[in-house]
Amino acid sequence: MKRLFLKTTLAVVALAVCGLAAAQERAIKFATQNPKGHPIVIGMEKFAEIVAAKSGGKIKVNLFPGGVLGGDAQNVSALQGGTIDMMSLNAGILASQVKDFEVFDFPFMFATSAEADAVVDGPFGRALLDKLDAKGIRGLAYWELGFRNITNSKRPIVKVEDIAGLKLRVIPNAINVDWVKALDANPTPMAFPEVYAGLEQKAIDGQENPLTVINANKLYEVQKFVTLTNHQYNPQAVIISKKLWDSLSDAEKKLIADAAAEATVVQRKASREQTKEALENLKKNGMTVSEFSPAEQQKLRDKLMPVIEKHGAAIADTVKALQAELAKVRK
Repeated sequence: MKRLFLKTTLAVVALAVCGLAAAQERAIKFATQNPKGHPIVIGMEKFAEIVAAKSGGKIKVNLFPGGVLGGDAQNVSALQGGTIDMMSLNAGILASQVKDFEVFDFPFMFATSAEADAVVDGPFGRALLDKLDAKGIRGLAYWELGFRNITNSKRPIVKVEDIAGLKLRVIPNAINVDWVKALDANPTPMAFPEVYAGLEQKAIDGQENPLTVINANKLYEVQKFVTLTNHQYNPQAVIISKKLWDSLSDAEKKLIADAAAEATVVQRKASREQTKEALENLKKNGMTVSEFSPAEQQKLRDKLMPVIEKHGAAIADTVKALQAELAKVRK
C-alpha cells in the first residue's frame, strides 16, 4: 500500500513538473475598465498570482486596470489583433461580436446572483463563450459585475416617471439605448473611461452601473442620487486572444483555464462583500439612496417588457435556451 501511495505521489509530482517545464517564458497583458480595488481587479490579481505559481514564475500576467489601454471596444479589437492578450468586460458588450451575448443585457433576466452563477457556469454559458472562437476570441470564464442601479445629479428617483427627461450614459449597444428610450429618458452611448468627465461637466445627468463600480470610480463626487433599481445583472466575461491561445501548449492552456476558474471563486466573493460596503460608502459620501416600492418596480418591468420582446426576437433560440436553464435552476 505504501509503495502504491509513493508511486502515485511521484506520478502527480512528475506531472506537475512536466507542466512547469512545458510553460514557456511569457508576459500576458490583461486589461479592464475597472480601477484597482474593484472586485474585477481583485480577480485579475488572483489570476496573475495563480498563473505565476502554477508556471513556476515562467508566465507573468501584467495588469492594466482603469481603462488605461482604452475603452472596451478598442480593447476587443486589440485583443483580436493580438496586441492585448486578455481582458475582462461586461459580457453584454460582446454582442457586437456575437449577437447572442445581448441576452446578458436584457432587463430583469436574473433574480439573484446565485441563479446567474448556475446559468453562466453551466452548458448555456459555455456554449456562448465557444461562439467567440470564430471571432478571434477565446472565452475563459464569467466573473461578476453585478446588478445595475441608476445614479443622477438632478433629483431623487422614487417612481418610474422620475427617470423621464434624464440624459443617461449607456453602454454603447442597441438594447441599452432602447430601454432608456422606453422610460422617456435620453440615452447617451459613451465608453466608460469618459463617464466621470461627462458627469462632472454636466454633459450627462446620470449613468447606471453596479454599486461596486459607482463606488470604486468615486462617482459620488459627481452624482447626488442613486436608486436601487437592480434592473440588469451583468456577468463579466474573461477572454483571451485566440492568437495567444492557439500558440499555447495543452499544459499551458490547462494552466490558464484552471487559474481563471480558481480566480472566479475569489472574484465573486469579493464582489458580493463589496456590494454591501459600497452602498454604505455612497451614503457616507453624501449620496441620497432611494428604492422603488414593489408597485413601482413592477411598473418598471412592464415598461421594459416591449424592449425585451423586440430584441429577443432576433435571438429567439438563445432566449429560449436561457429560459430553459433558468427554469431548471428555479425548481
